[in-house]
Amino acid sequence: MDEVATVKAAAGLPHSKMFITEIFKSIQGEGTRAGLPCVFVRLTGCNLRCTWCDTAYAFHGGTKMSVEEVVARVGELAGRHARAVPLVELTGGEPLLQEEIYPLAEQLVADGYTVMIETSGEKFIGRLPPAVVKIVDVKCPDSGEADTFEMKNLAELTREDEVKFVISSRRDYEFAREFTREHGLVEKAKQVLFSPVFDDPAGKWKGLEARNLVDWILQDGLSVRLGLQLHKFVWDPATKGV
Repeated sequence: MDEVATVKAAAGLPHSKMFITEIFKSIQGEGTRAGLPCVFVRLTGCNLRCTWCDTAYAFHGGTKMSVEEVVARVGELAGRHARAVPLVELTGGEPLLQEEIYPLAEQLVADGYTVMIETSGEKFIGRLPPAVVKIVDVKCPDSGEADTFEMKNLAELTREDEVKFVISSRRDYEFAREFTREHGLVEKAKQVLFSPVFDDPAGKWKGLEARNLVDWILQDGLSVRLGLQLHKFVWDPATKGV
């Protein structure tokens, strides 16, 4: 057994590697922690093809990295000894497609990070460590991936988790409204997020005016949070790694 393998075995880390598109430090753009400094680990690959996807560059390619290599890079960016950035988000693509996500999440939690994962909702979330904050999408009709939500995930939600609907039309809004009401999401999760689709910089799709979504939410008296992608206001919407 070589030195690297010995270290992995001692740490209980797997020998296999995962495909990583990018690891970077930015601000959290969405959800209840929006605006906070965060280290993002973007895994490669997704089995869905939403019409408005803004991270299609993560569908293929990536760099092979072990759990320990990812953890080390997160530590470099976070300034771990100074505890400067204690927040880490695992995202994609779809992070739950790769088996290494589970030991990675466990290690990051053990190292004292607040760990979040953003997932499409199509994969079962129940295998994740309980301490991981789940940001779970429910795909609306205009996404082209309606009816992909794994209904077993509803029983796995805790009051620390968040459920997100990305909305591009009135039809999407009504779907999200009824799904939220039917399944009591406001009571199940910490927060339900209604996020308007942002205009594609290349003109591939048209976004939804946030003010329209706000009007609908207020008219119906919903206890949901408007979700805006803050990073797209800080940087050019087409910018990667932010």
